[in-house]
Amino acid sequence: MDELKIGTNSGSVQYIVIKLGDESYGINISYVENITRMVHITRVPKVANYLKGVINLRGEVVPVMSLRLKMGLDEDEYTKNTRVIILKLEQHGTIGIIVDEVKEVVTLEEGQIEKVSADANTEHSNYVVSVGKCDQGLISLLDLNAVLTEQV
Repeated sequence: MDELKIGTNSGSVQYIVIKLGDESYGINISYVENITRMVHITRVPKVANYLKGVINLRGEVVPVMSLRLKMGLDEDEYTKNTRVIILKLEQHGTIGIIVDEVKEVVTLEEGQIEKVSADANTEHSNYVVSVGKCDQGLISLLDLNAVLTEQV
């Protein structure tokens, strides 16, 4: 019975911790539909450079974007740890994002999450909504709506 209460505590949220370069980011697990190994991506002409193309996921065509390029980082280097995270958001539909590595799932309580001030002048501050504190250190929690909007 205790196991059921851990995930359903209203004050806690689970995040998938991903790596982009040396940085750790968190994605709210409620938006994650699937995590898959790197697959062949079919290019689509005349799209933004961070949109890598589309993949066929069990008969569904899913657009895929490079989170590294969207956030202004270096080009992706595909390794055995590279993953495509399939996200499902109401306003954006289904989309895949390429990440360097998926590390783990962490549960953060309200007290472990701090909002990022609006005047924070970091490179990726547009995409980071708050910072989570856990045993593994600090995790920048992504605002997926900001990440998935068309503005570069």
